[in-house]
Amino acid sequence: MASSALQDDSDDGMDEFMDKFKTQKYKNAFSESNWQEEFEKVPMFMKTAPEEINPQTHPELACLQSIIHDDDRPPEEQAKCLKDEGNEYFKEKDYKKAILTYTAGLKKNCSDQDINTVLLTNRAAAHFHLGNMRSALNDAVAAKKIKPDHLKALIRGAQCCMELRNFAEAIQWCDAGLKLHPTDKKLQELRAAADKQKRAAERDARKAKAKEKKEHSEKEALLAAIKLFFEDEEETLYQVDPETSLLKALQHKRCFVKAGTPSFIVLVKGSSFWKQFLTGKKTQRL
Repeated sequence: MASSALQDDSDDGMDEFMDKFKTQKYKNAFSESNWQEEFEKVPMFMKTAPEEINPQTHPELACLQSIIHDDDRPPEEQAKCLKDEGNEYFKEKDYKKAILTYTAGLKKNCSDQDINTVLLTNRAAAHFHLGNMRSALNDAVAAKKIKPDHLKALIRGAQCCMELRNFAEAIQWCDAGLKLHPTDKKLQELRAAADKQKRAAERDARKAKAKEKKEHSEKEALLAAIKLFFEDEEETLYQVDPETSLLKALQHKRCFVKAGTPSFIVLVKGSSFWKQFLTGKKTQRL
């Protein structure tokens, strides 16, 4: 009898609850019209998580989230859960949410430096995919400070420098990494690419400098060859320094403006027209 009574107590009215369905229909049962929609509300069967978790529409998911973010748990456990959550966002290519989640994990200030390093390198990867190269590089630097031999941090730092076209720094990252991981193919490939790009950039810089120098010389030669004059009413020519401002030239007492338009004569020194035009002319310097 005691055993029977104990069994009745343990059932907790389950038999009575189940008997109801012989005469009554379960109110919350899935129907043929809405079963797919209802399945999407069950965390285990969700294909994508909602943008915002509303306890009214997704009570099960809200409950799971509260468990995951329970502040009563140790910081290490909370940071690890946030790392895993961020990884799921990363897999879905939702890099902005991944960054927010990794950041939340770092704010837990857990004592497990391995978790902190992974949070930083994973956040660096998310920033990298969004094109935030400076932020990604900062995270790689921070991860390297915690664990100087962390391979992913070393690779990410080199990649960021490559994207920022700081090839010399990229080589430094690769060299530091290859000292610790001499056989890593990714670092070897990045080192070769960075060296090639650095040489190309230096070559382009030399070409640009030579071109600039040539253009400057041509400009100087042109300015030296060009001679400016204005003519007074007595047909006397006054030579004007090309570097002289227009205002200063117009303020000369022998310079006259006709019809509201100042006019100057431009000649190339040493040309045949120069010699022909100046023949018999009076010239003076300002």
